[in-house]
Amino acid sequence: MQLKELFINSVRQGPVPQHIAFVMDGNRRFARKNHIETAEGHNMGFEALAKILEVCYKSGVKVVTVYAFSIENFKRPLHEVNALMEIAKIKLMQLCQHGDLLERYGASLRVLGQRDLIRQDVLEVIDEAVAMTKDNDRTILNVCFPYTSRHEIASSIRDVVLSDDSSSSDKTAIPGLSDFESITQETLTDHLFTAGCPPLDLLIRTSGVRRLSDFMLWQCHQDTEIVFIDCLWPQFDIWKFLPILIDWGVKRRKMEKLGLVEVKREGEKEDAELNSHRQRELDERRRARTATF
Repeated sequence: MQLKELFINSVRQGPVPQHIAFVMDGNRRFARKNHIETAEGHNMGFEALAKILEVCYKSGVKVVTVYAFSIENFKRPLHEVNALMEIAKIKLMQLCQHGDLLERYGASLRVLGQRDLIRQDVLEVIDEAVAMTKDNDRTILNVCFPYTSRHEIASSIRDVVLSDDSSSSDKTAIPGLSDFESITQETLTDHLFTAGCPPLDLLIRTSGVRRLSDFMLWQCHQDTEIVFIDCLWPQFDIWKFLPILIDWGVKRRKMEKLGLVEVKREGEKEDAELNSHRQRELDERRRARTATF
């Protein structure tokens, strides 16, 4: 335990990524490899996530985004989709009701994705879990469920157009059309599901698969470090994670010395808090439009 805390403290001494994303790949393969039920593989994956979240928040990471369920997963057999939905419902309840992890680190839960595809009973649990953590404002946990980056970008464009239409006072404007100049990189970013979050610093995918699988495509920018690690998600622990954090800090410090990136420690730490209310407004607006589209 002392060695673990020593490593975490060493990470905190240098630059710390403010926003980390995980593609939690390999639960099913882990189950097959170890001759256990698929559901148990997902359970072990959840336990791995809880441990990694604690390391992130202790190290000073402000936002964690995880890829929990792709829209493409609905193409799987119905019994498997239902099983995944049931697991998601149970784990969200456990995360918020049977543990103090989110409360301890002041983490607000956000579930990002296409709400109209989610079963009603699961949706009720999601809304309850989000409501339970809505007043937490020190850190953020984004759970992408069900999600693809293409859907997120399309939703952002739609929101920009609709926002422009609703705010326009030009009575002669053609309904449904927007001034193309209002659609910029900044306005699209401001209407993404991750609006208000710091830029993505680090994206990690387990299982050895070297692709993004339609995850965080817009958020990945020239300074985002992408790490593919050859272990299955339930095997991803602190001793595999900390070297990645330390390596990121070393590279970041070198880039800062060369003037390739801006040094803004305090400003980064405030990002999650300053934008929480604005993000909730965007979430409410999207919920209101779900029934329309």
